[in-house]
Amino acid sequence: MAHGGMIAAAHALFPDAPLPFVDLSTGINPVAYKLAPLPPDAFTRLPDAEDEAALRRVAASAYGVADPGMVVAAPGTQILISLLPHLLPERGRRVAILSPTYGEHEAAWRAAGYDVTTTSDPADLAGFDIAVLCNPNNPDGRVIDPASLLPHSGLLIVDEAFADLEATGSSAAGLLPRGDLLVLRSFGKWTGLAGVRLGFALAEPSLAARLRAALGPWAVSGPALAAGRQALADTAWRATTIARLKRDCARLDDLLHRAGMKLIGGTRLFRLYEGEADEMFHRLGRAGILVRRFGFQPRLLRFGLPGSADDWQRLQAALGDIR
Repeated sequence: MAHGGMIAAAHALFPDAPLPFVDLSTGINPVAYKLAPLPPDAFTRLPDAEDEAALRRVAASAYGVADPGMVVAAPGTQILISLLPHLLPERGRRVAILSPTYGEHEAAWRAAGYDVTTTSDPADLAGFDIAVLCNPNNPDGRVIDPASLLPHSGLLIVDEAFADLEATGSSAAGLLPRGDLLVLRSFGKWTGLAGVRLGFALAEPSLAARLRAALGPWAVSGPALAAGRQALADTAWRATTIARLKRDCARLDDLLHRAGMKLIGGTRLFRLYEGEADEMFHRLGRAGILVRRFGFQPRLLRFGLPGSADDWQRLQAALGDIR
């Protein structure tokens, strides 16, 4: 199970588990943003350039960049991760990735024929043509001051997929515009609207324009453009969500501590624990609760946050049985 959220694979692995599964294997907000009704023509006509420009203006304000020309809207950050290696050959072929982290970064650069090095030490990123890090990192939540890695001998790509609900001031977006920095931001994780498929790249205007040209016209659907404008502008919902998630993280940490697991790190959308991970993964799975395990470290489990009272009760009961 290379990614979280693979419910069909969970059914195959735990065929007798009670349904529905409580899916805690992703880092997606379990209490999604409640969209106001979208205009019918968002579904029936091709979006025009002003629709996208309006979203980029809202995104620029939300992410703290001065010029909407530095914003690229895409159908999810994953497509940007896959596209970047094919747009940047002139930057050089030597890539360093701060690991362990989201595996699709390494996969994309290797598939495009780059010479890829993985390292756990941020200092080792210096001297490469392209350096990639996730900030906060997935799965341990590690945060690195991006300014400490600049100036960099090449291009620094900072994936901030989990940054939206974290402490302010840690984003690299405020360092733009500069030619040696590109920032990725996710929309679906913090809003809980992962199926909308919307993400952003932030870069100096000429690089941003290249990315928009590579994506082509109508890259983002009309419903996604409308949803993005709504949620990115709703600062009150974001503040309320952060307060709720802080409480829920503390509650989850307490439950897992009492179940014998040690907190290693995390963000407000997921927590990483160490302990008898394989046994807990299977016992929770048989109880219909799916969490995320990792081949590189068999003692680690990542838990997303339950989204309903029933999900909390099922998790608490299963952990009580394990204890």
